[in-house]
Amino acid sequence: MPNEIPGVAIPPGQIAAAVGRLDELARALRKRTRIPGIAVAVVLEGQKIFAQGYGLRNNKEGGDVDADTVFQLASVSKSIGATVIAREVGEKRVAWNDRITQYLPWFKLSDSWVSTQLTLADLYAHRSGLPDHGGDDLEELGYDRTQILERLRYLPLHPFRSTYEYTNFGVTAAAEAVATAAGVDWATLSEHELYRPLRMDRSSSRYADFARRDNRAHGHIKQDGEYVPRYQREPDAQSPAGGVSSSVNDMAKWLAMLIENGNVQGRPFIPAAALLPAITPQIVSRAATSPNARADTYGYGFNVNVQASGRTDFNHSGAFGLGAGTAFAVIPSARVGIVVLTNAAPIGAAEALIAEFMELVQFGSISRDWFAAYQPLFAPYAERAGSLVDKHPPENAAPPRAPAAYLGVYGNPYFGDAHVVEGRAGLELVLGPKAMRFAMRHWDGDRYTIAMHGENYEEGSVSAVDFKFGDSDTAAAVSVELLETNRLGTFARR
Repeated sequence: MPNEIPGVAIPPGQIAAAVGRLDELARALRKRTRIPGIAVAVVLEGQKIFAQGYGLRNNKEGGDVDADTVFQLASVSKSIGATVIAREVGEKRVAWNDRITQYLPWFKLSDSWVSTQLTLADLYAHRSGLPDHGGDDLEELGYDRTQILERLRYLPLHPFRSTYEYTNFGVTAAAEAVATAAGVDWATLSEHELYRPLRMDRSSSRYADFARRDNRAHGHIKQDGEYVPRYQREPDAQSPAGGVSSSVNDMAKWLAMLIENGNVQGRPFIPAAALLPAITPQIVSRAATSPNARADTYGYGFNVNVQASGRTDFNHSGAFGLGAGTAFAVIPSARVGIVVLTNAAPIGAAEALIAEFMELVQFGSISRDWFAAYQPLFAPYAERAGSLVDKHPPENAAPPRAPAAYLGVYGNPYFGDAHVVEGRAGLELVLGPKAMRFAMRHWDGDRYTIAMHGENYEEGSVSAVDFKFGDSDTAAAVSVELLETNRLGTFARR
């Protein structure tokens, strides 16, 4: 077909030459970034032709990274999960355009009509109308998967099927619907339908399986210029969107299946017709900003782009602020794919290595400093949140009222109850089903602050906590700044 003809031919031997430089590029990237561990694999024409690990699984405890080291994949999990669903579609157990309420009749969004029309495809294409990363703030406070999905109904919606907003729990809702249709939990469905048949023996959608493995990469964050293994993300609540763990050897088996258009060893594994919608454009994810620019698109769980060579590619990145940066890319016309896994907070390193390799594949040379190009795109992951970061209380701050004016229980349909209690060192704010306690520091008058840190809030983030009074001597409401992303951060006294 004319629209399948690339603008640039790949001469014989060019892909082999690109693979020949990959070890050098990976070592140089690790030296430059000081990322603790990196693993890389390449698949060509259905065969793994490169798999190598570099560095350490844990900067504190050691352990060499190899091609069997298991990493947390973060949002690369979306693409993995999309192939689980494509397999179910191929077996005619579900269809991409099945409505969510067919399997989860209790699931609702804030618009009743949208709730009845919403499909698996809508959620996997991020076109449901749910706001960007809606529900992640509930996970941060300790809510489980079902609790979060039930509370998505309180979120405001963007226009249905005409706007792209990236949502972990939208994808999770779709996956949960498919698992319900199959009569098993999502992790078991993924194991039965993908990991076992492809012999991905080191892959799982359960955090407990990852935690039990000896050869696993610990997450690292940067402190005082050094990477330290301080946290380990536990993403079971959003497992379909971010909870897969795997090695590059296992990922190579998955890439081979994709490159072979759903076939494994010459036999159909996922019918091409079931896989095609996932790896081809379904919505514009980023519009072109000039007549010279190429727009970005999204399929079902896959980014879909057009390279400068005129060749299409599908890909995805994964990022945990607590210590994972991952990515893969496939150019189907060249029948080549690459996966890069790292155990450090995302800085664009995985994407840069893939960009270098793919330029060598298509053009035989590297055109620019790709790591320098990607770094600004990932800078927000390291930014502290809150309007009071690096600020100090005013010198003439008004004193607070007596503690009794603030103590009590405040309700919120989305976030649940907030308790203001007296702790050992003063007032504390207690949030979420796990009763997370935040020490409150007085700022000015009826304003306090709390320190918040987690997957969504970089260390050093500061949230204002503002009490509001009516005619009573006790506060009528309290607002938490960092919970106001969707204007739902106000709690009313019960």
